[in-house]
Amino acid sequence: MQPRLKAGLWVRGQIAICQSSSIIAMIAHMGNEDAGAVLVKLNRFANGCFVYSRVTTLDGDMGWMQVAGGPEGGRETEFNCDEYWRKQVAFDRDVWVLEVEDHKGQYELDAPIVDF
Repeated sequence: MQPRLKAGLWVRGQIAICQSSSIIAMIAHMGNEDAGAVLVKLNRFANGCFVYSRVTTLDGDMGWMQVAGGPEGGRETEFNCDEYWRKQVAFDRDVWVLEVEDHKGQYELDAPIVDF
């Protein structure tokens, strides 16, 4: 099992990485500083909008699971992504939501996308 950064530090680090590449990133919801769950809303506009949830794999490694959205672009897909993370925040106020607006498809998650 890999050691993890605190949730707030990880989110702020991702914002700094995005800024260095001229990618817009912001905190859509601030959760528990130390141990809140993390969702990433990745908006690639014409190439789709996605929400990923940080998960721990069966091997104890970190990964990401797509929980909303899809490759089709448009306002409806983004609306569905926003609706998903807002429901999660209503259920658990400790959740962090990082929103990344990536027109060029440069942003990469820091762990593989996994299917369960």
